[in-house]
Amino acid sequence: MKISINKSELLNALSIVSKGVSARSTLPVLSGILLDASGDGITMQSSDLELSVKYRVAALVEEEGRAVLPGKYFLDIVKNLPDAAVAIDTNIESAHIIGGGASFSIKILNAEDFPAFPVVEPDQVVELPYEEFCKMVKRVVKVVSRDETRAILTGVLISVNGGKVRMVATDSYRLALTESELPEANVDAFQAVIAGSFLSELTTLPKGASVLTLGVAENQIIVTCGDTVMINRRIEGNFPNYQQLLPESSSMRATADLEELKASIRRSSLLGTSATPVKLDFNVDSQTLLITSNVLDVGHTEETLSCEITGEDEVVAFNSSYVLDGLAAINTEKVHIELISSLKPGIFRADAPENYLYLVMPVHISS
Repeated sequence: MKISINKSELLNALSIVSKGVSARSTLPVLSGILLDASGDGITMQSSDLELSVKYRVAALVEEEGRAVLPGKYFLDIVKNLPDAAVAIDTNIESAHIIGGGASFSIKILNAEDFPAFPVVEPDQVVELPYEEFCKMVKRVVKVVSRDETRAILTGVLISVNGGKVRMVATDSYRLALTESELPEANVDAFQAVIAGSFLSELTTLPKGASVLTLGVAENQIIVTCGDTVMINRRIEGNFPNYQQLLPESSSMRATADLEELKASIRRSSLLGTSATPVKLDFNVDSQTLLITSNVLDVGHTEETLSCEITGEDEVVAFNSSYVLDGLAAINTEKVHIELISSLKPGIFRADAPENYLYLVMPVHISS
């Protein structure tokens, strides 16, 4: 194989395919990136047997061929080459990489041992604007669980129904839900649980493609975005019935300035840790919210904010970092807070037209 390619285009391609390179596999070939040079470009592939990535990039192909280059070394070399055309020439044992006045020779892996890219025929397919997809993922992905013993909670439930797409994530202490209109309303209904880590990777793709295509098969997820194809295992199991957690009514509803509320809660947690409870005391008569935090053997903080409050007076306490995570996902000037009692979950909602809901469980603190 003998090729020449622009450094920036090669680096862009490697930043995408390196997402699928395995760091811990017992199969050495999975630590590499497969280059298949043919026609007017190179098809690059990587796989850790859970996630498979394929990307096609234009290049000057002088001699067609296939080779597997060690992923980490290949990426590090290209990152540090001068800004010039990169030439790659491989033989049976090694690859020669030349850029500017720099030259490297590295051992290659057997391309015959590299697994074939999965062939997936999706049962349902939906197209989403890439930017909107990324916004939705970022609103919910912080909430996925890190506990691998409950694999279903490490994923995001994505459902399509009635011309809308909905994403839901929960770690059993909090829940995030966001919804958006589909550009194409006539799409078959479906739902799937997709790994939060995979969705996060999708949001880091180079900003170029305007549309992301999401395909769902029996046990696989296939995503196409521009010249990138990514396939990941679908998480099996039943996602919790989150609908029963969402209250149909509330005893108190408050509307606050988002930035003021975030700043106040951030200040209230300065004397403690990220898990320090913050107490919210809503007073209907004075139309104020008193935010307090008390840290044993350290000190006490309190702050009063003006709010629009309807209903009954309520007092509730939450984990401060959980509240800040939810507020960070809101992009409207106002935030709505709904409570039933100090023992029930609280709801934080974005203002219209954004459709975002964040539910967080209360914590008990001594009065």
